[in-house]
Amino acid sequence: MPSRGVQPEDGAGLVSTDNSTPQKEDLSRKIKEQKIIVDELSNLKKNRKVYRQQQNSNIFFLADRTEMLSESKNILDELRKEYQETENSEKTKIKK
Repeated sequence: MPSRGVQPEDGAGLVSTDNSTPQKEDLSRKIKEQKIIVDELSNLKKNRKVYRQQQNSNIFFLADRTEMLSESKNILDELRKEYQETENSEKTKIKK
């Protein structure tokens, strides 16, 4: 399945540094993964089928593409918010 290249602004603010915590790096990785999912779902043709994997299983079920896209966007927003909160709390700790 072809995919678009990653755009420079996609990773803005998510560069891991020497002083970043493992939690922050994990969130950064999850955000990148979620961006790819959103991008792939956004670029699917209208007649393509989308399947959702059953949690902790190798079973897949047919899902609605638009619902999956909106759910993926919500997850991405939550991950970004969590990343921002982690970054802000680290800045607060450094100032003290």
